[in-house]
Parts: sequence; structure tokens; C-alpha cells
Amino acid sequence: MATIKVKQVKSAINRNKTQKRTLEALGLKKLHQVVEHEATPSILGMVAAVSHLVEVEK
Repeated sequence: MATIKVKQVKSAINRNKTQKRTLEALGLKKLHQVVEHEATPSILGMVAAVSHLVEVEK
């Protein structure tokens, strides 16, 4: 499968616990941190849930 790069561009402060937990599950702990993941349906769903906090590169 293809890999995607996910970068956190907005803070998780004042977000609900579900969104904070999703960012942690993606491996994002700090602003401007970039992680690579396989483009599986579960990962794409997590990215869609926090799309307002992250940027995605293919």
C-alpha cells in the first residue's frame, strides 16, 4: 500500500478527548510533528476525524 505523511498543524488544546486520543493513536504529540503511516482504511478514517488539525501528504 501507499504511505501517507501526516503533520499536526493545530493544537489539541480545547479539543474533546476523542480527538486528543485520535492524535495520540496516530503518533502525533507536538505541533509540526510528521509521522508516516500506511494508507489503510482505519488510518484514513482516523485522519478524517481530525482533518481540521492535520495536513496530509501522499
